[in-house]
Amino acid sequence: QVRLVESGGGLVQPGGSLRLSCVASEKVFDFYNMHWYRRAPGKQRELVASLNIRGNTNYADSVKGRFTISGDNVQTLYLQMDNLNPDDTAVYYCKANHFDIDTREYWGQGTQVTVSP
Repeated sequence: QVRLVESGGGLVQPGGSLRLSCVASEKVFDFYNMHWYRRAPGKQRELVASLNIRGNTNYADSVKGRFTISGDNVQTLYLQMDNLNPDDTAVYYCKANHFDIDTREYWGQGTQVTVSP
């Protein structure tokens, strides 16, 4: 079982930046595709960004050019969020899914991001 712990959320003004971190309990980047999701109040969970085992990234259209997903190639996943706006307010979750074994999917507990004047 892989445990994931997110941190870095908080309150930020529109136009500001935050960097989220997700620390895994073991090395993940060789075998797990890593993702950031978010759930805003009253909305469905949304895939924000992905980083696969080959190092390829993918972003939701709503965050392209503003968010950057990266990792340290060991245990920590990051999400750099710039030019934040109120629509980015949500609980952000980290997810790891094994590239080959569908049942190996793990979630963190989430970290709250609030964008408000």
